[in-house]
Amino acid sequence: MNDTANKIHFSDYMLHKDILKALDLLGLNTPTPIQREVIPHVLQKHDCIAQAQTGSGKTASYAIPLCELVEWEENKPQVLILTPTRELAMQVQQEITDIGKLKRIKAPALYGKQSFKGQEKDLKQKSHMVVGTPGRVLDHLERGTLFTGCIGYLVIDEADEMFHMGFIEQVEQILSYLPNDRVTLLFSATMPKEVVRLAEQYMHNPVQITIEGEQLSSRKITHSYYSCDGMHTDERIDLLKNILKVHNPDSCIIFANMRSEVEDIYDALWDDGFSCGRLHGGMEQWERTEVMRDFKKGLFRYLVATDVAARGIDVENISLVVNYELPHERETYIHRIGRTGRAGQNGMAISLLERYEQSELKALEKLCEEKGVLIYNLGTGSGVSVLQLVHAFEKANNLTIPYKIYDRRAGDIAEFYADASKAEEQAAYDKMKARVMDALKATFRPEFLNRVDETIVFHKLGKEDIEQIGGNHNCHRHLRIAYSLQELLDTEEEHQRHNAPHQHIVVG
Repeated sequence: MNDTANKIHFSDYMLHKDILKALDLLGLNTPTPIQREVIPHVLQKHDCIAQAQTGSGKTASYAIPLCELVEWEENKPQVLILTPTRELAMQVQQEITDIGKLKRIKAPALYGKQSFKGQEKDLKQKSHMVVGTPGRVLDHLERGTLFTGCIGYLVIDEADEMFHMGFIEQVEQILSYLPNDRVTLLFSATMPKEVVRLAEQYMHNPVQITIEGEQLSSRKITHSYYSCDGMHTDERIDLLKNILKVHNPDSCIIFANMRSEVEDIYDALWDDGFSCGRLHGGMEQWERTEVMRDFKKGLFRYLVATDVAARGIDVENISLVVNYELPHERETYIHRIGRTGRAGQNGMAISLLERYEQSELKALEKLCEEKGVLIYNLGTGSGVSVLQLVHAFEKANNLTIPYKIYDRRAGDIAEFYADASKAEEQAAYDKMKARVMDALKATFRPEFLNRVDETIVFHKLGKEDIEQIGGNHNCHRHLRIAYSLQELLDTEEEHQRHNAPHQHIVVG
C-alpha cells in the first residue's frame, strides 16, 4: 500500500455530511482497498465487477455510494440488492441502516421463513433500497408487490455462491423485471464460468476490479491439520474438544457439512461445559437471528454451523476456524477460513482430515496456491522422510520436538512410494459428481436442492453389482430401481455421444 492510498479519507469522495457523520460514528475514516476502487466508479454510475475475498469490506464499498446516490424524496425502491442467504441479507440491511441512518435511508429485507404479508406492508411504505434473497424477491415480483420502475441500481452480492446454490436462473428471471438502463454491480470471491456468462450478458462495459491484496495468502492465517482417519464420531468429537482446549480461542466457528453433525457437535460441546451456540438451515429464522446476535455480542465463544447458515456471519474477532469436515467445494473452503485473520489480526484454520475424504483434494488444491503451504507429490517416487516432517514442524511452530533414531527392525521395508491411484480415482469421482449435480440443478428447483444436506453419487454399477444389491428376496423393488437408474445413466451417455434429444425416464 502506498502513502497516497493511506492518505485517502471518505471525506475525499464529497459525500453527504450525514453519511460522513454516520461513518465517523461507526469508526470508519479510511477506506479499504476494495472501497477505494469501487466507490468512485459507483458514484460515476459505472457497471462494476469486483472480485475480493470475504472480510475485505465489500458491503460498505457499494452501500456507501448507493446511500449517497438515492434520492430521499422518492418513495419507491431505487436499489435492489440480491444476496444468496437470509443471514447475509440481514447483515447487508443492517450495514445500510447504519451508514444511511442520519439520511433516514429505508431498506426492507425480503427473505423466506418470514411473513410475506409483513414484507408486502413494508414495501408499501417509503423504501429507498430493497435487500433480499432471489427466491423471495422473485415471489414479490411475480405477485406485483415489488415495484421496479424506479430501480436504477442492482447489486448481485456473492455471485459465486448464487451459482453454487442454484440461484442463477432466478437471478436472470429477476433481471427481466428491471429497467435496462440500470447500473449493475457484481461482487464475487471467485469467478465461475456461469458468473462470467451472467456478467457478459447483462452488464454494460463493466469496470473490472480485483483486489489481490485481500487474498488469503496475504493474511496472517496459520493452517493446521489433524488426522482423524478411521475415527468414530465420538472419537472425532473428542479430538475436536482437545483442539479447542489447547488453543482456547476467544471466538471460534466450527464448520460441519450437515445439520445432524451440527446438532451432535453442539450437544457434545454443551454437555462438556463449552460456551457454544449452533446455526443451521433447519432452525427457525428467529432462532438464527437470536444466535447471531448473541455470538456477535460475545455471549458464547464457539459457534457450530453449516455453510449455508454461516454465509452472513461478519464477526471481526474470530481467531480460530475449525473444519470438522472439509467442504465439497474449494470456494467454500475459502469462505470458511476467510472468517478469521481479518483487519490485520492473526488467525488460525484447523481441519480434521480423513485420508480420502470426498472433498479433500479440492480444498488442498486451493491451499497449494497459497503461500507457506507444503505441497506433497503423490506417486512420483519423490518421498518425504519422517525427519523432514519433524524439522518442518519445528520450524513452522518455533519449538523443539524430542525424538530418537533406532535401527531398522527386522522385516521393515527400506523405502516405499506413494500410490496415486486413489487420488486419480477421486478426481474421476469429482467429475462424475459434477455431471450429476448439473443434471439435478436442471431438473429440480433450488428451493428443493437447498434442503438436501448431502448428495452421494455411486460409481457406475455393473450387472453383477446390481444383482448383488438385490440378492435378498426382500430387495426386488430396490433391484428394479437400480436397473432403471442404470438405464438412465446409460441413456445420458448415449445422448452425449450422439447429441440426441433428451429422453426422460421416470423411476417409480
